[in-house]
Amino acid sequence: MDISGVNRSGPAAPASVQSAPVETNSQNREVIQAVKALNGAEMFGERNELQFQKDPQTHRMVVRLIDRKTKEVMSQIPPEYVLELAAQMKQQKT
Repeated sequence: MDISGVNRSGPAAPASVQSAPVETNSQNREVIQAVKALNGAEMFGERNELQFQKDPQTHRMVVRLIDRKTKEVMSQIPPEYVLELAAQMKQQKT
């Protein structure tokens, strides 16, 4: 087995990085429009609405089903305990 090419000294060749096209603004608008359409069609009942929000600690997207009158959270993905666990893990990492 020839390893002469492995032990060469000299500058390393730069790696080529391809970036994905930035389409987040248009994607965000599409998601907002879709959520408004779902809420307007009362897909989750006339008293409930769907909410998307970024968690301030973990910076992860959270989806909540909210009672329109009481503002009570009926359901949440990911659950609160998962967000707390992720925040603790992030804090321990730093």
